Amino acid sequence: MREVFRPTQRTWYQKFRCAFRGVRLGVYGQSSFVVHFAAAGLAILAAAWLRIEKTEWCLLMLCITIVLTAEMFNSALEHLARAVDRSENRYIGSALDIGSAAVLIASVGASVAGLIIFITRAAAWLGTTDLQM
Repeated sequence: MREVFRPTQRTWYQKFRCAFRGVRLGVYGQSSFVVHFAAAGLAILAAAWLRIEKTEWCLLMLCITIVLTAEMFNSALEHLARAVDRSENRYIGSALDIGSAAVLIASVGASVAGLIIFITRAAAWLGTTDLQM
């Protein structure tokens, strides 16, 4: 009879410590994460400068969170792929491509949402009221 796996109970401190370690591991050496993080910073600065509404802030932060989360999942997939097989493996390659596609889709969606918010706000700031989205 097979023994049932029972994970050890961890404290909240241990759980958060592992989570922050995961953030460090997910970010370290990932040039695309740095690009997304920089874009997020610029979007936040632009949003503050344009004085966007609370609901627009919520949408913007949700978009940023989705992109960075997709990037973290992609990084986790890359780490797992290296652990499973370091040789050329078409199935792992396909999985990595799908993970990259998820980041791309999240990034494009966030960019479109951001552009809608920023173009509308910039038009209002410039006094152009004809632009309705």
